[in-house]
Amino acid sequence: MLDETDKKLLAALQSNAHLTAQDLSERLNMSASQAGRRRQRLEAKGYISGYRAHLDADKLGLSVQAFVQVQLGTHGPEQAQSFARLIALQSEVTSAWTLTGDADYLLRVYCCDLSALNSLIHDIILPHPAVARVQSQIVMDQLKKDAPLPT
Repeated sequence: MLDETDKKLLAALQSNAHLTAQDLSERLNMSASQAGRRRQRLEAKGYISGYRAHLDADKLGLSVQAFVQVQLGTHGPEQAQSFARLIALQSEVTSAWTLTGDADYLLRVYCCDLSALNSLIHDIILPHPAVARVQSQIVMDQLKKDAPLPT
């Protein structure tokens, strides 16, 4: 179970993963060594799975963000594993989920332009033998950036 101090520590690290033990100690009203031990415990228990930088897609030339729904025509372990391997190899696919409902998968993709998105869909995803249907939605604007998880 997480106590309130753990939740505050996790919230602080989600907003800035560069916080030192001293920074955390000031926010949590405890010694730097206590804050550091709490962080290590939360890392060891898997509450903190890693640290990463958030990059600006536009500055990297990735001006097209889209969500791609994929429906398989055949559903079996081999087809699912084969499709998962294909998606894992595509750097444009930044997230992938399995779903209930009409679509079997939802992919979040970033591409440099519409031509690259078209190529990803028509040259890579649709030719997969298990894929029956693909539907894409191009993001016009993101109203809320990827937010930290509630703690």
